[in-house]
Amino acid sequence: MKNSSAELSRDLDTWPPAQNKRQAILNAAADVFAQEGFGGASIDAIAARAGVSRQTIYNQLGDKDNLFKVVVAEITDRSSAGFFRVLDTFPVAPRDIETELTQFSAQLLRKAICDPNGRWLRKVVETEGARFPELFETWKEYGPGKKYPAIAARLAQLAHGGYLEIDDPALAARQYMALLATDLRYDQQIGRQTPESEIDQMAANATRTFLRAFTPKR
Repeated sequence: MKNSSAELSRDLDTWPPAQNKRQAILNAAADVFAQEGFGGASIDAIAARAGVSRQTIYNQLGDKDNLFKVVVAEITDRSSAGFFRVLDTFPVAPRDIETELTQFSAQLLRKAICDPNGRWLRKVVETEGARFPELFETWKEYGPGKKYPAIAARLAQLAHGGYLEIDDPALAARQYMALLATDLRYDQQIGRQTPESEIDQMAANATRTFLRAFTPKR
């Protein structure tokens, strides 16, 4: 997890303000896990970062394993909330489908995929998923389990309106999300934070490819 830990750590000032000890612990744990990974993180380091005692962490959130699970669940929930805020802007009756879907795709990348929550989750699922296979269940339930059907429903609306030709909206949704994530996965593999200046082009490329596959043949 250390390849991009510095960038992730700098992003953590966007976590919710710590209004109580529990939130302070979760914020600190997210920071330490981002920097050190699960194996390198210690309860003592998290306690020092949060300004609480080691015993306070155990009393409120249990051991390191449980604390990690709670942090993943909370950040997954934040990521899902950001996704659904962007989803409200999906162009269900576009005048210019390529332009409007590209704009939506760029917002989805910025506010729900490349945001600190999304970046943290992609990294943690990749690096810690084998150790915590049950995390995939939580992540799938609150991540792809909710997001992909929601995208599929919007794509089905476009197909119903004659804007797209789709036989299987669920498959089309997975393909759309995969296209958006293609370059992000490459950046993640080499430990590179995707520059803001490249996001619009990523959105345009993904949208153009998607529309070539699903635009009705006239």
